[in-house]
Amino acid sequence: MNHRRQPEVLAPAGNLRGLKTAVDYGADAVYCGGKAFGMRSAPKNLSLEDFEEGSRYAHEHGARVYVTCNVLPRNAEVEDMKEYIGQLKDTGVDALIVTDIGVLMAARRIAPDLELHVSTQAGVTNYLAANALYELGARRVVLAREMDLQAVRDIRANIPADMDVECFVHGAMCMAFSGRCLFSNYLTGRDGNHGECAQPCRWKYSIVEEKRPGRYFPIEQTQDGAFLFNSQDMNMLEHLDELIDAGATSLKIEGRSKSAYYIAAMTNAYKTAVDLYMVRRGFEDADGRTVAPFHDQVRRTAPGEAPRVGAEATVAGRPERVELPEWLREEPYKVAHRDYSTGFYYPEHPVTQNTDRSHYFRDWLVVGEVLGWSPEDGGRITLMSRNKIEAGQLVEFVMPGGAPYAYTVPSGGFRDADGEPVELINNPAHVFSMPCPEPVPVNAAMRSRTKRPTLKSE
Repeated sequence: MNHRRQPEVLAPAGNLRGLKTAVDYGADAVYCGGKAFGMRSAPKNLSLEDFEEGSRYAHEHGARVYVTCNVLPRNAEVEDMKEYIGQLKDTGVDALIVTDIGVLMAARRIAPDLELHVSTQAGVTNYLAANALYELGARRVVLAREMDLQAVRDIRANIPADMDVECFVHGAMCMAFSGRCLFSNYLTGRDGNHGECAQPCRWKYSIVEEKRPGRYFPIEQTQDGAFLFNSQDMNMLEHLDELIDAGATSLKIEGRSKSAYYIAAMTNAYKTAVDLYMVRRGFEDADGRTVAPFHDQVRRTAPGEAPRVGAEATVAGRPERVELPEWLREEPYKVAHRDYSTGFYYPEHPVTQNTDRSHYFRDWLVVGEVLGWSPEDGGRITLMSRNKIEAGQLVEFVMPGGAPYAYTVPSGGFRDADGEPVELINNPAHVFSMPCPEPVPVNAAMRSRTKRPTLKSE
């Protein structure tokens, strides 16, 4: 699989399995948190030993590992934070993601060989801030999610060529500016700026008028206004060409609390889309071999020239759009998701809110995870069951590097772990085997459409 530095597909991982899954399905880099000082405390996260093993695995496959140290530490945490950075520098990881400027300077001193990436929590919205952070040692800025495409172009045009621009492309969005919110802390005592957000912006609210106790009036969205909670999820899969053209060098998928299936499906989708971009723009051939050095479509300033902004920062004319095949456009709808939007990248189509629900749509279910394949009897898979599988059922295997493998389950041929025939698979978390003529990789997810779409609380 072709791993590259730019444009980079950056996938999330909440544990060591997620890290390896992301790499297996094409991630050029994986970001993950340790047991402390990350902005997601709900996942199990990784130990120092996990970082060592995960870094070795990633490097063997041409990928990199970034560690989140992006909380806003309080005085009592400073010394522990510095000690933790000192431990991380010897694990083989490639970069630290930081927010606090003091942590940035300490990390530069303690771990000089690690790249420093400035988190979206820092709220970088202009090239002045990006350049200042570059002077302080940062080699990447994760732009505030409130940026539109033109703002991305303007920043890219006016910062050093060797400074990366990382942009979110998929997943949940926070209603607070760049994720810096006090709502959870106020309502639940769980500090969102220390990775403990309870997501109260997803809760359903009503108004109670003080003279009418017990009467609840729903907060609704109309043509005249809306309430600012429960944002739609972001989905930029069909617009990656415009975002990369605008100067994004790293494309970040949100979801360190998500399952290995989500990581596999979304990493594979975005990696495939970027591969298509590289071929259609003439940077690589169909086999992934380099034809021309990668570059974006942004017009940069010359030495001594005044910064260009607005229309001056764009290229003359727009490149031809990179159209995606139908199977690829459908992938984001095969994981649990809220209504989708393109975030703030297109001011004419701004992100909106769900006013009637905070749950996820779930149109597809994971019904099994592949433990192995053998050519026995024309091909058989051994799987760990997750949901019901029966004859005649149409299933898909998520395959790294391409479209899913669709397969109709034949009648007969099911066996339990002891090799005894069974009529169907209907016992979750048990080992079974079944006919499958196509070799499928270990850990591939096996999914099937639900009989009726459901809402899933997460």
